[in-house]
Amino acid sequence: MGADELPPLFLMVQFVAFFGALFFGYLARWLGAKRAIIVSLFIWTGVTLYAFSPLLETGRQFFLLGAVIALVLGGSQALSRSLFSQMIPKGQETEYFSLYEISERGTSWLGPLFFGLAIQFTGSYRAAVLAVGVFFVAGLILLPLVDVRRAIIEAGNEVPDKV
Repeated sequence: MGADELPPLFLMVQFVAFFGALFFGYLARWLGAKRAIIVSLFIWTGVTLYAFSPLLETGRQFFLLGAVIALVLGGSQALSRSLFSQMIPKGQETEYFSLYEISERGTSWLGPLFFGLAIQFTGSYRAAVLAVGVFFVAGLILLPLVDVRRAIIEAGNEVPDKV
């Protein structure tokens, strides 16, 4: 893709991410927030596998991949925070969201580290994107182990119909 094609890509990502958040909100009402996040992790994993594969060749394919990323990006971020907020005891929101932000900022270097090391050792951006996919697979392994219903109950909050 040329540099002149990037601004439309960035604009498209912003708009599609908005609709992705709405879509994943609907999906969370239908499946439950935890399951909707798991769906997003499967899509993220698929995105990294597709970006790694030799099937991604043209600017148009990259643009469509950007749309899928935007769809999942808006939804997965909004749902993660929403689900986390349900597991916080009333009156302790500041402490828990501070911890959330510190852990997010404190680990934000891991993705770029994996990406950079993969490029350094393989010389391939495709392999670097695949290396970041390790985090999505880790989420797919760890999230099902979290007893969200119990956490919401122990926080003293009302459990939604679908978790």
